[in-house]
Amino acid sequence: MIASLWNDDSASTADRVDALVAAMTLEEKIAQLYGVWVGASTDGGEVAPHQHDMDDAVDLDELLPLGLGQLTRPFGSAPVEPAMGAASLQRTQERIVAGSRFGIPAIAHEECLAGFAAWGATAYPVPLAWGATFNPALVTTMAARIGADMRSVGVHQGLAPVLDVVRDARWGRVEETIGEDPYLVATIGTAYVRGLESSGIVATLKHFVGYSASKAGRNLAPVSMGRREVNDVLLPPFEMAIREGGARSVMHSYSDVDGVPSASDAALLTDLLRDTWGFTGTVVADYFGVAFLHLLHGVAADWGEAAALALGAGVDVELPTVKTFGEPLAAAVTAGVVDEALVDRALRRVLEQKVGLGLLDADYSPAPTSTDFDLDPAENRALALEIAEQSVVLLANDGTLPLDRPARIAVVGPNADDPFAVLGCYSFPSHVGTQHPDWEIGIELPTLLQAVRAEFAGSVVDHALGTTVDGGETDFADALALAAASDVVIVALGDRAGLFGRGTSGEGCDAESLRLPGAQQQLVDALLDGGTPVIVTLLAGRPYALGRAVTEAAAIVQSFFPGEEGATAIARVLSGAVSPSGRLPVSVPALAGTQPTTYLASPLARVSDVSNIDPTAAFPFGHGLGYTSFEWESFAVERDELTTDDTIDTAITVRNTGERAGVEVVQLYLHDPVASVVRPVQRLVGYARVALEPGESARVRFAAPTDVAQFTGRDGERIVEPGALELRFARSSADTVFTAAVTLTGPVRIVDHTRALHAAVSIDREPAPVPL
Repeated sequence: MIASLWNDDSASTADRVDALVAAMTLEEKIAQLYGVWVGASTDGGEVAPHQHDMDDAVDLDELLPLGLGQLTRPFGSAPVEPAMGAASLQRTQERIVAGSRFGIPAIAHEECLAGFAAWGATAYPVPLAWGATFNPALVTTMAARIGADMRSVGVHQGLAPVLDVVRDARWGRVEETIGEDPYLVATIGTAYVRGLESSGIVATLKHFVGYSASKAGRNLAPVSMGRREVNDVLLPPFEMAIREGGARSVMHSYSDVDGVPSASDAALLTDLLRDTWGFTGTVVADYFGVAFLHLLHGVAADWGEAAALALGAGVDVELPTVKTFGEPLAAAVTAGVVDEALVDRALRRVLEQKVGLGLLDADYSPAPTSTDFDLDPAENRALALEIAEQSVVLLANDGTLPLDRPARIAVVGPNADDPFAVLGCYSFPSHVGTQHPDWEIGIELPTLLQAVRAEFAGSVVDHALGTTVDGGETDFADALALAAASDVVIVALGDRAGLFGRGTSGEGCDAESLRLPGAQQQLVDALLDGGTPVIVTLLAGRPYALGRAVTEAAAIVQSFFPGEEGATAIARVLSGAVSPSGRLPVSVPALAGTQPTTYLASPLARVSDVSNIDPTAAFPFGHGLGYTSFEWESFAVERDELTTDDTIDTAITVRNTGERAGVEVVQLYLHDPVASVVRPVQRLVGYARVALEPGESARVRFAAPTDVAQFTGRDGERIVEPGALELRFARSSADTVFTAAVTLTGPVRIVDHTRALHAAVSIDREPAPVPL
């Protein structure tokens, strides 16, 4: 190995990178721009290439003398004990360093969508559950814990968070998103980025951009969307996560938007991302995304042209393995088809990131940073429980909840006694573990039946399946007989996470409609006919239409794949040990076939006299009940006339008027009655999660810069227009309590990427009055 300027950590990053780039051959440069998909050895030996659907044989002995940019999923390709995986990764990094001329280690990346996707690691709630918490600080804490676990075994980069905004809930990957509102997605997603980056892990924003807006909610389908909707709905979460979160990597989307694939879109990956937003990190390919330019999109005639298009657009690293950025790219450069300067551009970004990670330092060691390889310690499980508890949404309740020690409880339904019912498709047990049945799950996954039995130790708790998640109509006799003999029925419904049609939710598991899968609706209806109070409990990856249950169930409890402690969290909500405080990050439809629709809609997308279809949600975005009551009072707006470059100051007092502690989520929406282009009826611009003891109150203040009223005008520029506005204080997108009507005066103001993204929020608590 050459010891030179690039190993000197006292030199500037630019000087180190310049020296290394100048010394490398074309083949050595290109080797830094791709990864190899590997699996760690179960006995601590070196990693081995992972076999997969698009596999061309990979010979590490042939590749490694040139160096290697990335190692793909050493822990997430097959089960491996964490200590053995760390040892395997260490040995492989030592081989990479020793086997190449410059001794540059590879960046090891892993999935971390709902926890580190490794055997034995904590399975946290999925991102849709993070959105339901309306609690960015808690998400930051979780992400920092995930990152620390990843770093402890030698991983450098995490492929999360997903910042796609839900546009059609039939899409299988809804569970991976944070919700249907760009501001909620932006704030929660940025919180995750902060936590992951604080632990030293490179956060990777995905999927940039348009993936969630595919036609008919089909995975990897075309996107037909105007630039204004892209700008105002899909881009803001990425912009915030880069500006405020410090994300160091972005993954391009598989999508083509209006016929232009993201992987070949220089206007997106270079002009906007880098030249306008100032992003300086790496753009990595979604798996096989560069090859798809040739195979699926048909914009490249061969592998070399696919590589040229992606590299020219701004893709720096091909993942998961070498396909187009190897020999085809080298041949294109040699032939003069691709300028070597584009290779150097991507290489500099990769090397700058490796310098920042300490991988080029003379004293670099691939040894794990810890000797404690417990990836699911008690503190992780406690945090997973806290997030799960805050994410449970009580949709409806006739007073049956919390349950008051019923003598006999019937727990029925397909998700009642299935440990996988709490897991999303990118959890390790669901994503990888199911392919290795000889391995234990690796973590404790109490089922809802077990959790209810533990929580209601004084009750007789019996179980009947009723039906499977996606099975046809079956004989419900056992379930109905059990329900008739019980004081209350808890019916556990929802999804089974899987991949590419092997589940009802997850990547490639798109839905024809939002009707509950299989015969679950028939089961609910039969139980409702029986007369025993029915508590509908959902463990799902997307919202579903619930039919008669909306008005006839005693209570409805919604959870979105709440993780390893999710069943315990639901049981604690049912018992009243926890007062529910989650709010819907996606609307729950009234009808199964009214998609695509979200609350973020213009007047013509809502109920009207000229269509027989009413898309109004059964339960709207932001909705959620608790076990106490709150009064909102003393509403105030400081001024009702302002300029287009000003701040709107508003305040409201929230008082807990009930007999137990609870949480109110104050939501601030913006309504623009008249604009130069069609606008959504309203959109979220701020929120505050307020926890109050009985009798306690808090003054909640929002200082909203007029920048939050911006939108993309007719000429493509972001503008703030003069005219009337309304700021609505609301319990949900359909439950406005107070409205601040203001008027903006002055000229139309153009704003850019430096605009304010938030309303400042402050909460001043007032103690409960002391009884006389």
